Amino acid sequence: MDVAALLDKLRKIEALHAGATTEGERDAARAAAERIKARLDDERAREPDVALSYSLPDPWERMLFVALCRRYGLRPYRVYRQRSSTVMLRAPEAFQRRTLWPEFEALSAELTRHLHEVTERVIREAIHGDVGEAEEVAETTKLLGP
Repeated sequence: MDVAALLDKLRKIEALHAGATTEGERDAARAAAERIKARLDDERAREPDVALSYSLPDPWERMLFVALCRRYGLRPYRVYRQRSSTVMLRAPEAFQRRTLWPEFEALSAELTRHLHEVTERVIREAIHGDVGEAEEVAETTKLLGP
């Protein structure tokens, strides 16, 4: 999958989570983002912001989550002395659980698939053609010698 195809797929995932109803909306990432921002405003009118803590040890996932929060005008943060894998976010809990987190999971899964494909291809072409898992043996003594 090339980068243009990946970007198109990510836009479609966002449109799906924004509740897009027409083909034009599915292709317009800006319109989808605005719909999600409007949903956030609606949630804020109904319930107060709450601080939730997210543990994201994978740096790529953390980068994606922080960027997604910022896209919707949210300010992710970390309290002094918290681990770098922790991201705090203040927003309505319903928005975080029903909109933001499911969209993040879908985007993350797609990016992970893409990164896996690219990594596998690079290793196969530059290092060795066999990119399968290590062989499983019954006993380690068989590997140590006669």
